[in-house]
Amino acid sequence: MVSKKEIRKYVFAKRKEISQEEADRRSIAICERVTGLPEFQEASCIYAYVDYNKEVSTREIIKKAWEEGKRVAVPKVTGPHEMKYYYLEDFSQLKPGYFQIPEPENCPEAAEEDAFLIVPGVAFDENRHRAGYGQGFYDRYLAGHRNHKTVAVAFEFQIVEEVPAEATDVFPDKIITEKRILI
Repeated sequence: MVSKKEIRKYVFAKRKEISQEEADRRSIAICERVTGLPEFQEASCIYAYVDYNKEVSTREIIKKAWEEGKRVAVPKVTGPHEMKYYYLEDFSQLKPGYFQIPEPENCPEAAEEDAFLIVPGVAFDENRHRAGYGQGFYDRYLAGHRNHKTVAVAFEFQIVEEVPAEATDVFPDKIITEKRILI
């Protein structure tokens, strides 16, 4: 079995190969699938990461949520291996944070325990196993907040044959790519 480290290296190389325009085009297709889900439609609050460095862009999902009157919260690293969600009302509230990833600044902490949560990741397999960036932020957060409905978003090239699963891993309920939905 290939290690998570090797999988990350492979996916980062693939991500580097695609143009920003292609990443944006694929992201729009993924966002349309996400916003069409019953989980999104029924949610009053969306927890979404803010994309960085050719990840699947979540900005259209966030805009759609705002248009529909939903609250939006985004994560911020608050300590070693800890993150919390904060309400975001406008993209201007974002500032470079942990590893230069956009994070909310001067925003109130979010408290929903049943929000629809969009999970990032480096790679996934068809069993919904996930390789993140290696720090365990999402696994720790989700382990302590089990009532969120979760969907991971990924480009099709991020779906690999097998991602090694560990006891501390928390798998998303669904994975959405520009081509399919994995349940």
